[in-house]
Amino acid sequence: MIRAVLLDVGETITRDDRYWAAWADWLNVPHHTLSALVGSVVARGDDNSEALRLIRPGIDIPTEYAAREAAGFGEQLDDSDLYSDVRPALAALQSARIRVVIAGNQTARAGALLRGLNLPADLVTTSDELGVAKPQAEFFHRALAAADVDPATALYVGDHPANDIRPAQAAGMRAAHLRRGPWGHLWAGTPEAAAADYRIDSLHDLLSIVSS
Repeated sequence: MIRAVLLDVGETITRDDRYWAAWADWLNVPHHTLSALVGSVVARGDDNSEALRLIRPGIDIPTEYAAREAAGFGEQLDDSDLYSDVRPALAALQSARIRVVIAGNQTARAGALLRGLNLPADLVTTSDELGVAKPQAEFFHRALAAADVDPATALYVGDHPANDIRPAQAAGMRAAHLRRGPWGHLWAGTPEAAAADYRIDSLHDLLSIVSS
């Protein structure tokens, strides 16, 4: 029986439009240029941050991130960045007595911003705060420990098969592939996505899964 649902952040509960647009503005390139480069590097199996290095070879991303913050162009998140099903779907899970955990590859600032949105979640944590990122197995172990959740009763939800599906299953959890955002659609028809325990098009689909 599923007693806890853990969710990825980018393109699972939040849209990444603003995040990459802010980087494009900072690096003085058109939004479409950076968006296309992000898609290209992810499609070939690289981390999306490699797109920034294509635009500015040798960039020190943490240093540049800090410079953006200092200049007043830091990371922002508000309700307009959430997908429309997030609040009602997570609230429905909590009403069904399912523990809801948001845990993704994000900065500590993103974690603070997400907590500031007062989402229907029992815990919000990020890779920066956990000290390890997906797809490393330790990310899932630490997220489960922080939430006090048994992996055998947990479901991880995400759009990226390599980061979300295989490693979550390897950590003893069940996994749901969400066909949302560029990566969710790009890999929806792949064997990697088909390996998920569940395949969904909306977070509303989770209630029927945990109720079965």
